[in-house]
Amino acid sequence: MASHSMATAAILTVMFLCVFSEVIPSSEISEDVEMIDTGDPMTSRIAPPPTQEKSGKQTYADTNSPNYVMTADRLRQIRQELLYPFYDQGGGTDNIGDYQKTIKDHSPQVTKSLNFLLPYFGFGYNYTWVSLHGFLAFSDGPTLSPEYPLEFPITDYPKHSDPSFIGPFYSKCKIGELNGDEVDKRGSGVYFRVERDLPSRTDRLGVELRERLLWDIREGIVGAEWFEPRHAVIVTWKNVTFGGGTIHARKTTNTFQLVLGTDETRTYALYNYKHLGWMTHTEAGGSSEDGSGGTPAFIGFNAGNGTRAFEYKPYSQSPKIFDILSSGHVNGMPGRHIFRVDERIMPGQCIPELFQMTAHSQMLTFAPESGNMLGGTIVNITGPCFTPTKSITCRFNTLRVQGSVINSNRATCVMPPLYATGYIDLFVEVDGSNDLLWKGKFLVETPFQAPELVSFPDNDQLQQDPQKLTIKWDTKNLTMNNNVPVSITLWGYKEDTINPELVYIDTLADSIPNEGRYVIDPKMFQIKKTAWAVDLEIGIITVNITNPSDALGVPYAPVLWSRPIPLAWYMYRQWQEKYGMLWSEQMCERWIVRDRLLKNFASDLPVCPCTLEQALADKGRFHPDPNCDKDGKVNLCYLHQNARHCVHSSMPSQSGGGQQCCYDIFGYLMMTQDNKWGGRPGRAHDLGHIPWNEASKVPSLSHYLHDVAPFFPCCMWNHDHSWWCLTYRFERRPSQNCVGYQPPAVAGVFGDPHIVTFDGMPYTFNGKGEYVLVKSNTDRHRLDIQGRFEQLPNNNYGEVRATTLTTVAARDNQSATVEIRVRPRDAQWRYKLDVIVDHHRVFFDRYPQKIQYFHGVTVYTPSTIQNQSHVIAMFESGAGVEVVENKGHLTARVYLPMTFLNQTRGLFGNWSGIIEDDFVLPDGSSGPIGNTNSLEMMHNSFAMHWNIDEKDASEKGSSLFYHENGKTSSNYNDRLFRPVYYTDPAQIVPLNVTLKANSINEFCGDSLPCKYDYSVTLNKEFAHWSKYYESELINIKENNLKKIISCGALMTPIHGRKSTFKYTPGTEVAFECDPDFVLVGDRKRVCQANGEWSTPAKGGSDKQTESEWFNWVPTKSTRCIEEGEYQSVASAKTAGIVLGVIVPLALIAWCIVVCCRRIAKNSEDTPDDDIYYTEKQSEKQKLRSKLGSPGTKIVPMVPLVTAQPEKNVTVLENTTEKTSPKIPLETIVPITLQHSPKSTRSNASTVRENSFSDASSIPSDPGSVGSGANKIPPMQQIPSGSRNSFPTKYDGVYYTGEPLAGRPNIEFREDPIDPDELPPPPSESPSREEQPYVSSTVKV
Repeated sequence: MASHSMATAAILTVMFLCVFSEVIPSSEISEDVEMIDTGDPMTSRIAPPPTQEKSGKQTYADTNSPNYVMTADRLRQIRQELLYPFYDQGGGTDNIGDYQKTIKDHSPQVTKSLNFLLPYFGFGYNYTWVSLHGFLAFSDGPTLSPEYPLEFPITDYPKHSDPSFIGPFYSKCKIGELNGDEVDKRGSGVYFRVERDLPSRTDRLGVELRERLLWDIREGIVGAEWFEPRHAVIVTWKNVTFGGGTIHARKTTNTFQLVLGTDETRTYALYNYKHLGWMTHTEAGGSSEDGSGGTPAFIGFNAGNGTRAFEYKPYSQSPKIFDILSSGHVNGMPGRHIFRVDERIMPGQCIPELFQMTAHSQMLTFAPESGNMLGGTIVNITGPCFTPTKSITCRFNTLRVQGSVINSNRATCVMPPLYATGYIDLFVEVDGSNDLLWKGKFLVETPFQAPELVSFPDNDQLQQDPQKLTIKWDTKNLTMNNNVPVSITLWGYKEDTINPELVYIDTLADSIPNEGRYVIDPKMFQIKKTAWAVDLEIGIITVNITNPSDALGVPYAPVLWSRPIPLAWYMYRQWQEKYGMLWSEQMCERWIVRDRLLKNFASDLPVCPCTLEQALADKGRFHPDPNCDKDGKVNLCYLHQNARHCVHSSMPSQSGGGQQCCYDIFGYLMMTQDNKWGGRPGRAHDLGHIPWNEASKVPSLSHYLHDVAPFFPCCMWNHDHSWWCLTYRFERRPSQNCVGYQPPAVAGVFGDPHIVTFDGMPYTFNGKGEYVLVKSNTDRHRLDIQGRFEQLPNNNYGEVRATTLTTVAARDNQSATVEIRVRPRDAQWRYKLDVIVDHHRVFFDRYPQKIQYFHGVTVYTPSTIQNQSHVIAMFESGAGVEVVENKGHLTARVYLPMTFLNQTRGLFGNWSGIIEDDFVLPDGSSGPIGNTNSLEMMHNSFAMHWNIDEKDASEKGSSLFYHENGKTSSNYNDRLFRPVYYTDPAQIVPLNVTLKANSINEFCGDSLPCKYDYSVTLNKEFAHWSKYYESELINIKENNLKKIISCGALMTPIHGRKSTFKYTPGTEVAFECDPDFVLVGDRKRVCQANGEWSTPAKGGSDKQTESEWFNWVPTKSTRCIEEGEYQSVASAKTAGIVLGVIVPLALIAWCIVVCCRRIAKNSEDTPDDDIYYTEKQSEKQKLRSKLGSPGTKIVPMVPLVTAQPEKNVTVLENTTEKTSPKIPLETIVPITLQHSPKSTRSNASTVRENSFSDASSIPSDPGSVGSGANKIPPMQQIPSGSRNSFPTKYDGVYYTGEPLAGRPNIEFREDPIDPDELPPPPSESPSREEQPYVSSTVKV
């Protein structure tokens, strides 16, 4: 049912009572008013001229008062009368006005056409029956049963008729007689009048009737503050007596009236009781003399068709019936009672205290029925009778607030701030009774679910330094008087501790006119010094009446709240002073540091579906995001630009987080790895998490503070490729790709009925009653989903032996029970389905209430559905139930996540992936296996075993259905019902029917359910919808929920772009860079069939793994660098090539030239080319002469280490890690060349420490060097103490075949070598293999 805005009831209620409060007290109203012909349509007996039709419009022949304008005084005057006008003269050729002459004692009923839609008790009618017996019926009138008291609805409907009627005084009546002394001379009987198109009427009767009815209803009942009657029905029973009375009793009469006002959406009924002289008729046990005793008349409403009824207690069928004359007090008039009757019956007057004390629990009537979680909603309440001397307390859940008494029928309470969401209990206590007899269900809306009563049309609030801030609100949500001063204030929200805080910041405007729009200059507030508030990041703007006591007469006023907004427009200068010119970066970094300290929340979030089709089909885990809904009322997607649609996880995770997935125009998942507009997971779900009053768990506010607000300083107010935005996108709130997403399994039922199991097994079962569709009872899941099948109505050829789905009920673990049932055909004028949650009817026709949260379950209807024909219930376990209605035909589909695999039982089968084990009986044994076309076998051997009732069986559970009006499961179960078991149309269609099997086959094609339904029901429309639902279910299973391979996220290069954001196999992604940037790395990647992106091409620069790629290592991935940087890199590469190739080649060439020159020089100095010297030629000659043998060449030794290395000089050894021994400069170590004397080995020589080589190893002939043919006798070892014979000076040249670059010069002593002082050689020389192989390199 449509709810009203949270502030509407408060203002209009008080305003109406103030403007039109001068109603004449009841004591001043006379019993009878003399009816004279004064031309006053409210008091005259002569009816105005009848209506005429002209050009398709209804006009009125009252030419005396065209464009009539009524004054306030006139309105007060005509509202003093209890009864609305009715006429016994004029109005037509009969000159009887509204009098129904055809209604007599023996013909008590007449049919009337309304020519407009009259909503009543869930049904819609355009006709009625007027009965003498005190009721207005919309079907065959009720049968006056001899069994009293009467009970409605009729429980055994449709076996017995259950009429729909409005009964202000339902009893057996007759036309009475006047006493003769009445002032009102209008005759006894029934009067009926219809006035249509009141809003367009300008004649006097039309205007006065419209305004009178409008204000009587608006002031008479809560929640009618916006009502404007379009049509009116006035039925008057004047001086009617009771049936069975004596002739003298005919003057004992009753006079009462029914007035209906409707706008074809809402309908209100006024019961006006002028006089009651009797209470019952003789058949009900009453006296034949005065109609007393027995069972008094029935007063109330019956919806009919076995649905619902409302008996007006304590008056109906009670001795207190005469008290109805002095009670009610609607509009200050005793005897007037008012009800809202369009969808459910809501009384507008109080119930006497005497009845209250005996009642167990009474439902309150209050409006609005929902309010913003932040509070400030004024709730008007009707229930117990109020007096100014009594104190009123309203209890919202556990919070108590003091109320104010308006009149005997109405009190008001202001809703306090409530950190909660969903339906809560609302109690009213009188004088602190604490008896909790009066209660109702109040819906608490999150700030994002509640109507946006304060808005910003230009989105200035999202800018960091706007020039102006435009604030807009609806003036009628505060007061109808635009001159009443209002104030605009700013509040901040923070979570510095475990307790969240909503704190006052500043007054933006004070005592301004209520014009609905105000523009402020943010710079006026930026210069303010509010140091204590500088750490606040988000805020909320409110609009409220400045002085509510003066304007409304109550100490409190309604508060209109905006949605949470960033505070940069207010704190801009102060943030600059605190953080510097780069304040947005500092604030983002501050948030990043803070967020890193909090626990990880993303691990238990559901994985995003890969495509939009999957997201829309996953009815158990995701629902549309109201802020970015492709079918929504407003599709801005401001924070997800270029997105076509976003979905949000239906329930908070275990840690309280929520998942968000956005899809582009092609239906592919948008990720923050591509751009900042991708979907982002949230640390806090919009619905919050229990306990709602703790930090990070407050509905909407925690989500905005932790997940939405940081996006502005990090990305919106910074460059997309800044470090802060990249950290937000890739680290703190990265989109979760769809790798690993598992689509749910789906099973469904449709037609009369046909079932497709989770594993895809189709079969037909026409049971009658309540059955288990799905049951899971494990340690992890306790899910119950049940369906009710009822027999189809008869067709023109008799009984239809088949059933159809009418109701689905579901419950998960400890969640609320959700029941979705199809409404009767005549009750589908507005709502197609009834949604009942824990025995409480809920409605989804108002946009903010499209998604509603209950304990453990979220229920919503798609944004495009306005008639409640499509309802989805999503449970915490991830299970989803979808119910769809089309023209009275129902289908239900159940979606289960992978955690339910091998854990289901019931008519939807055992979900295991194998169809052979689908049919499991409640005791765990296997059911029939084989041909499911045997309908009788499936009926008896499997499906009937899943029939349920109120008894709680562990294998099946008990019935979850809400049985109204005393019904039980036995009223629906019929185990003896035998449907049609044939499947061939030729065997099903009766012979006396013109429809032939060929026509059925031609219409249905290959659809077996269509053929069966067409043959059984003979209804082509029924068969059409069966075929449609079958194809829809197949499409969901095979296409929308098929598994999609995804290669996952592929990062877009910074300062670059990708050719496509697709990630499915076969996708080739090419990279490009922005102007002035150059691409480095691979230019394209391909998504492969195995779900991996192609590895870089051979020789490419990208050498990293896929995990490294996903973790975004920008220095090793494909990236875009600035052109200048690229040129620098290119130059560096060129220099590297030069240094690494050309320079070594040049050095080698230089070395070759030097070597060649030295070889040539040595060849000139020495005839023997086999031996080289490191001494001057003169020194060599001296040695030869002293050693004797001419031609023998001695190679002086070079020290292994010439001196202690200087600072920054490193000695590296190839043969050992130990440091070579330090040899004094004076020590000469001989080097013996074991190989060819022309060897160029410069970095290693074969040496023997402190010894000369064996003299025999030196050939006597240069041509025999190395041959070993002639050996020189061993030389004597040089004594260690004979150092004075060593040279003391070295010429700086060291030859070992090649120059040793960088070796320092060595100073040798100048004393010539005395061969006599040389030590003798050792007894034996070590072999070549035993000599240490030393390489010494000195690097400065």
